[in-house]
Amino acid sequence: MGIFSRIGDVLKANINDMIDRAEDPEKMVKQIILDLQKDVRASTEALGKAMASQRIAERQYEQAVRNSANWEAKAKAALAAGNADMAKKALSYKVKADADVESTSQMLETITTQTEAIRDQVEALKAKLDEAKSRQSMLIARAQMAKTQKNLASSMSGVDASAALDKFSRMEEKIERQEAEAAAFAEIAGGSADMQSFEQMENDAKVDAELQRLMAEMGAQTDADIALEEGGVL
Repeated sequence: MGIFSRIGDVLKANINDMIDRAEDPEKMVKQIILDLQKDVRASTEALGKAMASQRIAERQYEQAVRNSANWEAKAKAALAAGNADMAKKALSYKVKADADVESTSQMLETITTQTEAIRDQVEALKAKLDEAKSRQSMLIARAQMAKTQKNLASSMSGVDASAALDKFSRMEEKIERQEAEAAAFAEIAGGSADMQSFEQMENDAKVDAELQRLMAEMGAQTDADIALEEGGVL
C-alpha cells in the first residue's frame, strides 16, 4: 500500500509551497507533473489489479452460492426418494458450501471496499494532475515574475538613492558654475576688446598729432628755405 500513501502525500501537497522551496521553480513544476503522471499510471495499474481480484472474488462467491443451492436440491431429491441418509450427506456438503458462501461474501465485500477506495484515490489523483497541467503555465509565469522582482530588488539593495541624488545635485551645481564662469569669461573678453578699441583710437590720435606736428615743422622749414632762396636771388 506504499503507492497509496504516496498518493495521499501528493494530494495534500501545496504546489505553491513546493515552488517557493524549489531552486528552479520551472523545473519543479514540470517534475511535479511528471511525478503525478507516474503516480497516476501506478495507481491505475493497482486499480486494475484490485478490480481483477474483485472479479475473482465475485466468481468464487457466485460459485459458492450455486454449490449451496445444488446440494440443497440434492438433499430435497433424496428426501423425496425416501433416502434420509443421502439427504443428510447432501446437507453436510451444503453446510460446507454455505460456509464458503459466507467467507467468499466477506472477502468480496472487503475487496470491493478496497477497490472503491483505490478508484476514488485514482480519480482524485487524476483531477490533481489535470489541475496541475492547467496551472502549469500560470505558475511558471509567476515564478519567472518573482525571480525578476527578486533580481531587481537584489540589484537595487546596494544602491543608496539619497547618495545618488546628492551626487546628481553636486554635478548640476558644478555645471551651473562652469556655465557662469564661461559667461563671465565671455563678458571679460568683450570688455577687453572694447578697451583695445579705445586704446587704438587714442594711439591713432597721438599718431595723427605727431604727423600734424611734423608736417607743420616741415612746412615751416620749407617756407624758410624758399625765403632764403628768394633772398639770394635778389
